[in-house]
Amino acid sequence: MRVTIFGTRTYDRQFLTAANAAHGHDLSFLEAGLDSATASLAAGSEAVCAFVNDSLDADVMEKLAGLGTRIVALRCAGYNNVDLDAAARFGIAITRVPAYSPHAVAEFTIGLLLALDRKIHRAWSRVRENNYSLDGLVGRNLHGRVMGVVGTGQIGALVARTLRAGFGCDVLASDPFPDPELERLGVRYVEVDTLLREVDVVSLHCPLTPGTRHMINAATLAEARQGLVVINTSRGALIDTKALIDALKTRSVGGVALDVYEQEAGIFFDDLSNEIIDDDLLQRLLTFPNVLVTGHQAFLTEEALGAIAETTLNSLSDFEKGLPLAHEVVAA
Repeated sequence: MRVTIFGTRTYDRQFLTAANAAHGHDLSFLEAGLDSATASLAAGSEAVCAFVNDSLDADVMEKLAGLGTRIVALRCAGYNNVDLDAAARFGIAITRVPAYSPHAVAEFTIGLLLALDRKIHRAWSRVRENNYSLDGLVGRNLHGRVMGVVGTGQIGALVARTLRAGFGCDVLASDPFPDPELERLGVRYVEVDTLLREVDVVSLHCPLTPGTRHMINAATLAEARQGLVVINTSRGALIDTKALIDALKTRSVGGVALDVYEQEAGIFFDDLSNEIIDDDLLQRLLTFPNVLVTGHQAFLTEEALGAIAETTLNSLSDFEKGLPLAHEVVAA
């Protein structure tokens, strides 16, 4: 089956090509992301492979269907960028990778927290200029602090377990489906509003839905504990960026570590070091000494990339053979 793969980088080509040896699909790699302007590049392909920031709205679905596309395989877990109703209307199947390496994202989350809290990123910058002063680098222990984990699926559960059993933190969690194993470790489940009022650090691990969009906003930040640290390795739009900046300016938020950003499409995954970026909110975030931003790399391990490639190609092979799709996403 001919597959057009949008938004690819070197690591995508490497791992998808290796995994394809067992499948034999005709893979066509494109650097361009998928949107209404680039959908025509999929002409002649029964299958399209897309990523987290590609646009899969009704217009794109209609264009893909007209080109003969019958399946879109997302090489990511989230699908908030997909119009599932339009996909059903135009007869296009949608699959995803629900779990590739939860350890990759969980470990990166803990790494971000440690780097931010202990100011490792600032120390690294200093010593490159032979500045070994420790002034301004005083951090805090994680042990004994109150940590909040919003969303205790596979990733969030690993983060909560690490913080509780590994660092000896008092952990509050919020999830519609409490995890009994975490409860046995001493993790306490509460409502999100309660969690945000009581924790020193909140780490976000929930999907982006209409109900979770901007769950971190001016109102919730106003009620939060003074000096709250916010960690987000899930979806950028869980946070109202303007409200976060305002809270940083008033020092009610004590630190922020983000691997995702609400308006990251068209910025993240590209080298823009010689460009002028006109996103004022992102540029303002980067001016704060207590803000650490990475470019959506929490998933980026060899193990995760291998699992993503294998699951994606398995879905395409199953579709080609007419088999049930284990990871199909359908409209509610």
